[in-house]
This record gives sequence, structure tokens and C-alpha cells, in this order.
Amino acid sequence: VQLQASGGGLVQPGGSLRLSCAASGVTPEFYVMAWFRQVSRKEREYVSCISMVDNITYYTDSVKGRFTISRDSAKNMVYLQMNSLRPEDTAHYVCAVGYPCTSAQAMFDYWGQGTEVTVSS
Repeated sequence: VQLQASGGGLVQPGGSLRLSCAASGVTPEFYVMAWFRQVSRKEREYVSCISMVDNITYYTDSVKGRFTISRDSAKNMVYLQMNSLRPEDTAHYVCAVGYPCTSAQAMFDYWGQGTEVTVSS
């Protein structure tokens, strides 16, 4: 299984970015895809998750109403649309595959390299 994340960059506060994660080598019927983020040496934080089967989504409280996760099961792709970005959203964003949607990182078997998001003026 390989995960390739892209779409990060530098954006001003209030701006938007769209992250993408491409998964290969997985069976879409049996997994969820999630985004986590990590700042320096802090603990990795659960951001959002989507079921590739029934499209059920989950968000951590700090991104609700600003971030939207979506999927294209045919392409094994997941997207994270991030709007109204704040400096505190600055982090290294990583996509992961596992089951079920949960903040417990141990439930995710595969992790991508991630993409860097910097929100700064």
C-alpha cells in the first residue's frame, strides 16, 4: 500500500488549500482514510476521516465548519478542502488508511509521507 499526499503550501490567514491523498494497493470496500497533522515534536492530531464505503465523515472540533473531507472511491482518492485557515492550522499533514474512523492512530495500518501546510502572513 502506498499513500501519496499533495497540495500543501504557504497561505495567508483566511485562505484556502486543498489537500489530496492518492492510495494504491488497497481494497476500497474495507477501509477509511484519515488526515492527521503534526506540529514539530507535538503529538500527532486527528483532523478528519471518511469511510470509503458509505461516505460517513468525522472532524475534530477545531476544524468543523472550515474543513471538508471528500472521496473518489473509483480513484482511491481523498481530498481535504481547508477554508478559513488559521495560523494554528500550520502543520505537517499526513494521510492514513485503516479501519474504522477513530483518533486512535494504532488503527491505521498505512501512512503517507504527508505534505506541509503553513498559514502565515
